Amino acid sequence: MNHIAREIRTVLLDYAQQFRAVMVVGPRQSGKTTLVKITFPKKPYVSLENPDERALANEDPRAFLARFPKGAILDEVQRVPSLLNYLQEILDHSKEDGLYIITGSNNILLQDNVSQTLAGRVGVLDLMPLSYREIVQQKSNLTLEEHIFNGSYPEIYDRNRSPSIWYPSYIRTYVERDVRQVQNIENTALFTKFLRLCAGRVGQQVNMSALSNECGIDVRTVQSWLSVLESTYVIKRLSPFHRNFNKRITKSPKLYFIDSGLVCSLLGIRTTDELTVSHFKGALVENFIIMELVKNGLNKGLHQSLYYWRENNGVEVDVILDSGTTFVPIEIKSAQTFSKDFLTNLKKFKSYSDVLKGTLLYDGEMEFKTEDGFEVLNWKTFLTR
Repeated sequence: MNHIAREIRTVLLDYAQQFRAVMVVGPRQSGKTTLVKITFPKKPYVSLENPDERALANEDPRAFLARFPKGAILDEVQRVPSLLNYLQEILDHSKEDGLYIITGSNNILLQDNVSQTLAGRVGVLDLMPLSYREIVQQKSNLTLEEHIFNGSYPEIYDRNRSPSIWYPSYIRTYVERDVRQVQNIENTALFTKFLRLCAGRVGQQVNMSALSNECGIDVRTVQSWLSVLESTYVIKRLSPFHRNFNKRITKSPKLYFIDSGLVCSLLGIRTTDELTVSHFKGALVENFIIMELVKNGLNKGLHQSLYYWRENNGVEVDVILDSGTTFVPIEIKSAQTFSKDFLTNLKKFKSYSDVLKGTLLYDGEMEFKTEDGFEVLNWKTFLTR
């Protein structure tokens, strides 16, 4: 099957004309290798997953890099993070842009090194799994539940994998390999339990002490493990909106997962029918759409931020999309039938702030604008415009 064309490719080509090196980071299996090989077919390719290449890069980094006088693609560079120090020297003596293309599936090791050694020399792009817009190139008739259950990893679509078989294997490999590269976690069974506890809190505010009590670990370990999950692109924490409009607002971030298929697997949801009746459905719909907003921004190279807004008395708006100059409140509902109650929190937010518009996304077909300026849209319309 043909590979799905990735929207971020335009931004990647642009970065390769602006920086001497470009780093593409993202979750394992999100399609980084395929993307860079297709985009730069003439560059030599070397994977640091290969034990021989990794040994040379570790033992004699200068000799390793000397083989590529005209640059190369260095895949999975988090396996030899010290290589970046030697790369700095080469980039400092070169005037050529797009010389090295680097990939990595772990942000903690990479960013520590990048910030110290490659600042200003390297452009960093995040490649997430497939976006809705990319998936519909190949499968345009999926329901909202099917999109959530299948998740968005390329292999599910390229090779027609069964999510209920593929995801448990992905989780096991992730815990046994990627996590250990970031932090020496001895008790992988306990870490897996922690991961499942996080899945049970999808779309909720992070409560450190509750996670600590349920998992039997101290709060510092909870903080550390959440950082591991974030830096290896498993979870995303959504911060509360920073303007308070003279209201008492919540300070805790909310917990989401980069991929909805992964959460379904962690929650033991085995079919779309189970998803439809699950009490997690509303939170999973919210998770799916929020991550689509994240992907759309990254794939276009936009500098936009997402927040949520919640008052202490429980009034909450799911997403505030902040482009720096404007911000748009967005409410997300899993229902197929519109109810005017869906707009209650958007109206409250509007009454506190100077915002003039807001958007309600739901799974129904009727689309219209209300008298007070709110857009009511099917989620597909919003994600494809």
